[in-house]
Amino acid sequence: MALSNSKKQKIAESVIKVLFKRFSSFPEHYENNRNAPFHVAFLNAFSDKLNGRVHNIPDYISLSSWLHGLNTTLGQSFFETTAHILCDGDKRDFNNVQIYESQKYAIDDIITKLKNGSKPPSVNKENEIIMKNAHGNIVEGTRFTADCIFENDNEIVAIELKSVRPNSGEMKGEKQKILNAKAVLKNRFPQKRIKYYFGFPFDPTSKTDTGYNKTRFLDYLVEAKKFCDEEEVLIGDELWSYLAGSENTMTELIHIINRIATPDFMENFNKIQEIGNERLEDCRQLLESWYLYSEIEILNNIENIKNNKELNRILYNKIFKTNGEYNTNRLQLLNIV
Repeated sequence: MALSNSKKQKIAESVIKVLFKRFSSFPEHYENNRNAPFHVAFLNAFSDKLNGRVHNIPDYISLSSWLHGLNTTLGQSFFETTAHILCDGDKRDFNNVQIYESQKYAIDDIITKLKNGSKPPSVNKENEIIMKNAHGNIVEGTRFTADCIFENDNEIVAIELKSVRPNSGEMKGEKQKILNAKAVLKNRFPQKRIKYYFGFPFDPTSKTDTGYNKTRFLDYLVEAKKFCDEEEVLIGDELWSYLAGSENTMTELIHIINRIATPDFMENFNKIQEIGNERLEDCRQLLESWYLYSEIEILNNIENIKNNKELNRILYNKIFKTNGEYNTNRLQLLNIV
């Protein structure tokens, strides 16, 4: 089942916000490049390797910094927001948590054995050990944040969204966090099944955009196979389709991005931003290509809006805020759902 128009629009809004921010910070002019004398000095050692590939070192440094900013935005904002949209979930903090003392010792023992390689990772066995030790003294647990969590009457699903190249040693800490979190959640919601996954947005080792090979990918990560059972890892389209509950979701996501992320993005953004009700009809095709279905609904109700003095004023409010975020307040005031 394909994504609903409502979810497509929410994802598109996030895409637009990311692109607006990155266009605003793109290093257009050489004279604005930051001074980085140490970087330039070290890069001299690679001049033969960069020859023919990099024509201007200061530009290269600025673009690298800009790309790092894009990576940060995707990792800290876009992937997380998209995950929440797809599964109708959210990010949730768990403070003042409790855990059985015996569970705490059992988790430490699991981590030690995984670290020294005396035991391979096994979700089922680890869950059994944690639940078997749910007795005795209750102590303060380690507070945690679930990057993406959703639940129903029968189960709670949480996902730790990770970079496709986490820092060395990071997997040990994340595994311990997940084991602790599963114990906390099961103790708090004993009647529900608890699932907690590592989620990776794509597979950098794949030759196709949406393809993935879980075994190869875990080999690619530092110490991942030592701590992660393949059963607790979701990667690429497997992750996005699991969140959405439908197949080929990653393909849909990339298609949405490609429709909006064009060289004339800012021109189209400004065209929509300055649309005015006289030109709204001219932009119907652009609104459709950007998945702004709410704006199309406004267009379909334009005569009723024109005949209402208050709504007519609201119509002229900016569609996007100054940071590129979609102006949902305008939409609510126009009573278009």
